[in-house]
Amino acid sequence: MHHSIQAGFIRFLQRELGISTRAIAIALRHRDHDTQLPIILWQYGFVTIEQLDQIFSWLAMYGHLTNLPQG
Repeated sequence: MHHSIQAGFIRFLQRELGISTRAIAIALRHRDHDTQLPIILWQYGFVTIEQLDQIFSWLAMYGHLTNLPQG
């Protein structure tokens, strides 16, 4: 995992989508090795389906799902 991709992804979630640090921390704690962070954020209601689409677009452009924070 590249630290710069992880940091950029977290910045994107916070700055562009307005996801709180607390929400990200909760999602990280509740994810397992088979479920990606964006899906957990959506399942817990921290992002809308439209925001989820923005997240996947960002990931397609700047990173891969395997580069997400492991928490």
